[in-house]
Amino acid sequence: MTIAKSATREYHPAKIRRAPRARKAPGKASTVKIPRDAQGVELDFDGQIVKLTNLDKLFWSELGITKRDLIQYYADVAHALLPHLLDRAMVMKRYPNGAAGPFFFMKRAPEPRPSWIEICSIEHSSGNIIDFPMIQDVPSLLWLINLGCIDLNQWYARCDDVDLPDYLHFDLDPVPGADFEKVVKAALFIREALESLKIPCYAKTTGSKGVHVYVPIVRGPTQKQVWGFAKGFAHALAGQAPDLLTAVYKVSNRPKGRVLVDYNQNSWGRTLASIYSVRPSSRASVSTPVTWSELERGIKIEDFRIDNVPARIRRLGDLWKPLIANRGRFKLEAYL
Repeated sequence: MTIAKSATREYHPAKIRRAPRARKAPGKASTVKIPRDAQGVELDFDGQIVKLTNLDKLFWSELGITKRDLIQYYADVAHALLPHLLDRAMVMKRYPNGAAGPFFFMKRAPEPRPSWIEICSIEHSSGNIIDFPMIQDVPSLLWLINLGCIDLNQWYARCDDVDLPDYLHFDLDPVPGADFEKVVKAALFIREALESLKIPCYAKTTGSKGVHVYVPIVRGPTQKQVWGFAKGFAHALAGQAPDLLTAVYKVSNRPKGRVLVDYNQNSWGRTLASIYSVRPSSRASVSTPVTWSELERGIKIEDFRIDNVPARIRRLGDLWKPLIANRGRFKLEAYL
């Protein structure tokens, strides 16, 4: 599928290369169990063969968490995770030696790769066309994690039109001198501001140091327009609460002890760690949806980890279903 050129917006055409077989919907919780007595294994998903390697390699040496444990986590949460990733280009962040080791970013889907990995080919402003992999099902998810990806970073716009996002977000990051309690206070302040405009919003921990606040929107505004709204809103918020927030993007100019409302991650081609992503933190924490009441009561980043998030999903379900639902999305055009 090729996107037609429009003279009214920045143009970045994309093409989807579909796999020859029809993929199955994510459905119920996966029953995939990675064998614990093998360094490598091949899993057969109705002819889609996934080779998993170096399963005993420690990815968090102090916690005793192996690559096998990481892959098993993603298999366990796939039913909740996959709907948030479908038909979106993935930027790979690879940690070949585990969470404490060096990492590198990789955009192009590596060769050789299985024939059933679906591709989103995106032309950039330079004219360069990059073939991004997409995670469409459990086999493609496990294939990508086996490459050494710890967290997952997907595009905000689906591949059928990579210039039309279906959500915007605010990345709340503590400036030195601010703690996580202040980040939570900032998230609640932003929620109040958004809801005063009848804009729905949902929160998740970043799994690192902050909180992400997302707004599901009706597709229509371009990425540049969405970024422009986020920028204006962030600066307005910072003006209302200058002792709590800052929207200053230059690091050296940011006032200490504030929470940065990072709007620039809404720019075209930028990504954030996805929902349910494990982060390369010392506690193997997970970017996890939380309720506003949980934030009001008080939470910690390390409350949500690779060892307890699957049970949380089984108990609560996916708290971020509204982010992928057709109903309840906000029409941003009213504020553009």
